[in-house]
This record gives sequence, structure tokens and C-alpha cells, in this order.
Amino acid sequence: MKRQRNLLALSAFAVLTCAACNSSPGRPGPGSDVIPPAQIAEFNILFGQNCAGCHGTSGNGGATIALRDPVFLAIADDSAIRRAAANGVHGTAMPAFAQSAGGMLTDKQIDVLVSGIRSWAQSGLLPGANPPPYAAKTPGDLQRGMVAYQTFCSFCHGPDGTGGKKASSIVDGSYLALVSDQHLRTTVIAGRPELGAPDWRENVPGRPMSDQEITDVVAWLASRRAHSPGQPYPDSKNVAHQEHQDVD
Repeated sequence: MKRQRNLLALSAFAVLTCAACNSSPGRPGPGSDVIPPAQIAEFNILFGQNCAGCHGTSGNGGATIALRDPVFLAIADDSAIRRAAANGVHGTAMPAFAQSAGGMLTDKQIDVLVSGIRSWAQSGLLPGANPPPYAAKTPGDLQRGMVAYQTFCSFCHGPDGTGGKKASSIVDGSYLALVSDQHLRTTVIAGRPELGAPDWRENVPGRPMSDQEITDVVAWLASRRAHSPGQPYPDSKNVAHQEHQDVD
């Protein structure tokens, strides 16, 4: 009888001890396991952690273009979106996110981002429209680009691109140093609706820009880009003076 009471007491002690351990301060609760970063497969989490800082929390634009914009989704196919997300854009503020390119995301996570962005596309938002292709098919012409700029862009950005009453400079050295030619083309086609900038159809009422006009405008803008952005550029007098000193 005494032995049975001792066994019961030991059992009760063991139960109480286990209960105390389960509720001890600092002990992780049910469902509190941390998911390793490489195993996160939820689009909203991946987008929020990697894309929202520049493209906006819902993809509606921020420091750069809106990925949710119907024109962008109409011209950029899955391979274009995947290429930019995985490899970044060299020489711009767009970093590479794929592990194969030095980023932190797996190929599966890149696929989740691409399919999630693509899911924003909706049919019927561009009735009767035929957007120009995402990438240029021919070289641009600077002279034609200057004429096209005056026709379609100068009203907002000023006659020389340095800014006007309705929009800022698009030939600023710092801006051009941060964007690629493809970014310029995408912006001309899709506009920046969140900033009030029109797409390729709306610069001149009833006169959408042609594919070649867009290509030429981008070529003209790109020609204004400094070859070594961020470096001091001496004027011609200082250059001549320095060359004379080097000869001496």
C-alpha cells in the first residue's frame, strides 16, 4: 500500500514537472517555429521583403515603376520579369535576387514572385490597344529622337528635358545613371500613372507614339547619359590648362 502511494506521488510529481516545463517562460509555443528564409514560398511575404521597397507595397509604384500596371503586364512577359528579378539590371539600382546571381532567393522563390506578379494581369483593361513591344527591335536615331521628344515629351519635361511646369528633368545625370535604356523604354510605353505621367497613347491626344518613335526617344535620352557618372567634369578651359601643364 505504501509502495503504491509512493508510485502515485512520483507520477503526480512527474506530471506537474512536465506541465511546468511546457509553460516555462521563454519556451516557444505551438506554431512558433521559424521558417528558414530559403523555404518561404508565400508571394506576399517575398514581395514585401524584396520588391515593395521600390515598387510599392501592392506593386502600384514607388521609387520606380508599378509592376501592377496593366500596360507593363501587357508588354513584359514572364521571361522578362524573371530575368530582371533573378539577375537584376547591371549598372542600375535593380539588384539581383537569385542565389545563382549572388542574391538570397532560390529559383523556386523567383518563380513564386513571377507568377504572383503575373496574377495581377486582368483582361479587358486595354480594349483595342496594341502596345509597342517590350524591347526595341531596331536601333534608335538621335535626330529623329530629338524631334519625337519635342512632339511627345517637351510639354511636360521642357524643351531640352531639364524639367517643365508639369514634370521634372529626365536628362539629369543622376537619374540617367540609375536607369537602363530598357527602363526608359518601359517608362515611355507604360508611363507612371501613380505620378500622373501618361502612357504611350496619351502624350498627344489621338496620336499614340509608334514603336520607332519610342526607340528614337530612348536613344536621344541615353545619349545624354554621362559615361562616368558621379565624377567631376572639368570644363574645356580647365582641360586645356591641364593638358598644357602636362606638356610642360
